[in-house]
Amino acid sequence: MKHLPNLLTLGNLFCGCLAIACILSAQPYYYVRVDNGMPTFNWVYGVEQLCFGSLFIFIAALCDLLDGLTARALKVFSPIGKDLDSLADVVSFGVAPSMILYKLLFDAAIQEYNAFEVSMLSMAPAFLIACFAALRLAKFNITSDSQKSHFIGMPVPATGIIVASLPLIIWWHRSDIAVKITYWLQYKWLLYCIIALLCFLMVSKVKFFKMIPAKMKIAWMWPQLVLLVGAGIAIPFLEFAAIPVAFILYILLSLVYKQPITAEKQ
Repeated sequence: MKHLPNLLTLGNLFCGCLAIACILSAQPYYYVRVDNGMPTFNWVYGVEQLCFGSLFIFIAALCDLLDGLTARALKVFSPIGKDLDSLADVVSFGVAPSMILYKLLFDAAIQEYNAFEVSMLSMAPAFLIACFAALRLAKFNITSDSQKSHFIGMPVPATGIIVASLPLIIWWHRSDIAVKITYWLQYKWLLYCIIALLCFLMVSKVKFFKMIPAKMKIAWMWPQLVLLVGAGIAIPFLEFAAIPVAFILYILLSLVYKQPITAEKQ
C-alpha cells in the first residue's frame, strides 16, 4: 500500500503521455469535392483526437488529486514522491496543454489568407506554458512549507484543465456562448493572450485558495462553496464553457478572499 501514491503519480504521467499522443494525431487535412465539374477544397480538423487528449488530461488531474489524498491517508511522504509528482505534472499539465495550444494556433493559421506563408515560429509561444509550468513547480518544491493553506501562483493542474477544456468547447458547442467562444478561438491573438495570462498567473504572487479547506468552517470554506455553486449553475447553460467561467471565478475569489487571521494564530 505504501507504493500506491507513487503508482497514482505514474498513472498521472502515463495519461499525460497518452494525451500528447492523441494530440499529435490531430492533424488537419482537406478533401476535394467536385460539384458541376468544379473542385472545392474543404478543411477538416482533427477535433476528436484533441478531445481524447483533453480527456486524458482530466484523468491525469484525477490521478494527481488521488495521489495526494492517498499519501496523506497512508501517511507516506518521501522526496522521491514529491519530485516524481512535479515531473508528472510538467508532462500532463505543461507539455500536453502546450501541444493543444500549438494545434489551435496551427488551426487558426491555416484559416488565414496567407496560410502557406505563416511561419512555424508563430506557434512557438504555445510552449511557454510548459516552460512556465516547470518554473512554477520548481518554485513550489522549495516553498511548499509556506503554502499549506493556499498556493502562491495558480496551480499547474488548473492551467492544464483550463486549456484541456478548449477542444471540448469546440467539439460540443450547442449554447450561444460556447458557439461564440469557438468562433473567438479561431483568432491567434486571443490564443496569445490566453497563453500570456496563464503564464503570468502561474508565477504571480496571487494567493490561490486550495479546493480542500483547512477547516470546515464558513470563514474558511466560503470561497470553495461559492465556486462550486457558481460552476454548478453554469454547467447546464454553458456546457464545457462553464470550465473557463469557473476559472475566472476562481481567480476573482482568490483575489478577494482573506484567510482568517485568528485561525492562523491557532
